[in-house]
Amino acid sequence: MPAALLTRGAGQTLADQLAARFAERIRTRLLAPGARLPSVRACARQYGVSPHTVVTAYDQLQGQGLVEVRRQRGFFVRDWAAAQPVRAARTVQAQGRRVAADASTLIRGMFYRPSAKPQPGMGVLPPDWMEAPFLSAALRRVAGGPLLQKLTLQYGDPAGDAALRRSLARRLADISVPVPPDCILTTVGATHALDIVSRTLLRSGDAVMVEEPGWAIEFARLESLGMRILPVPRHAQGPDLDVIERYCRAGVPQRPKLLVSVSVLHNPTGYSLMPGSAHRLLQLAEQYGFHIVEDDSYSHLAPERATRLCALDGLQRTIYVSGFAKMLAPNWRVGFLAASRALLPRLLETKLLATLTTPALFERALADCIDQGQLRRHGERLREQLDAARTRTMRLALGADCRFIAEPAGLFGWVDTGVDTDALAQRLLDEDYLIAPGSLVYARRPPTNLMRINFATSQDAAFWKAFTRLR
Repeated sequence: MPAALLTRGAGQTLADQLAARFAERIRTRLLAPGARLPSVRACARQYGVSPHTVVTAYDQLQGQGLVEVRRQRGFFVRDWAAAQPVRAARTVQAQGRRVAADASTLIRGMFYRPSAKPQPGMGVLPPDWMEAPFLSAALRRVAGGPLLQKLTLQYGDPAGDAALRRSLARRLADISVPVPPDCILTTVGATHALDIVSRTLLRSGDAVMVEEPGWAIEFARLESLGMRILPVPRHAQGPDLDVIERYCRAGVPQRPKLLVSVSVLHNPTGYSLMPGSAHRLLQLAEQYGFHIVEDDSYSHLAPERATRLCALDGLQRTIYVSGFAKMLAPNWRVGFLAASRALLPRLLETKLLATLTTPALFERALADCIDQGQLRRHGERLREQLDAARTRTMRLALGADCRFIAEPAGLFGWVDTGVDTDALAQRLLDEDYLIAPGSLVYARRPPTNLMRINFATSQDAAFWKAFTRLR
């Protein structure tokens, strides 16, 4: 029996079962605030019930305060932030709450497992890909000697473990980003690094340029801090320089203070920055006085000689951010940033206010893995696996009449499905598949036919059969 169908004689009416199914998705943010529920007739066909049953279920959801009716448009998940009266001075904060609620759909996908099936919408590599016995060995080495007391029974260096910062400096030099260890600050993952930069350089109401499509969590995080998001279209060469210059020239009500950019293996397109665009972008940053945060979270999956802004700029107007969760031990939460010597003390103050220090035991163990070359070999193995997975997934996606918007590269594919992927996501969820609709990676969440796929988790032919049937 298809997973979409409800069970008759299960001790619950069909309407109760249907209402419970939608209520769970709404409460877990798998149906985001403002999302439209299927029409009554479409829902009846999908679940094999009568239209009366669907109306009864939707009425229950409305009675629970989970959905609302919009005249002549249908049933929508209730948007609590939009429903509350908001004065003009609080508009930015209200928009931030709405965007944060939308982004939580994608965040939930990082932790939600509808089944044991491979999930095309995942944002990380499969756990078995990231298995690395050398991690536990490194922890035993660090914890087995007199170093244990020093690393666990007292606060560590606020800037981060000195051994890890030295190791990171050597690694950055390998990708042509020369940085001394005292210009590196460890963080609780790359997201924490981005947050430190935002809280240090920005104040509520400031304008921030962010690439679009981009990382939904970054849109939400900035808007929850009261920032004004200025979307910058991302092209194959890099962010749209004309749009950036227009924002800077307009300066209404003020010039943007920051650009958040992914130079290498951009999420979700897979694009990497071209040298000509990089030079012009740095000229704009100098001319108009904004900083650039270069998020290099996918550096371990990328060619070492890829163009990076920090390599060209020497951390004058750029700040480098990266981490290890995309390829190794996500739960260790080790990230870092690199900045100029003039800026680093301010960033360190922000870190102290939030976390004091970061876990030195994990940091020292990671330094050990870097110094022994284990991390480099692990990255090489992952790149080989990903290349093979990308080839298989591309064949399956093209066979399902999808079209790649960008040349496939890195972890993610940016795919045109030909149908509304928000609606498709709900139908596939009934088959225990979680996808990432394209609307999630835009600042204002417009309807779109695009979706992001993870090449490592989209090699399952059964998924593409279900995709074709439900589309």
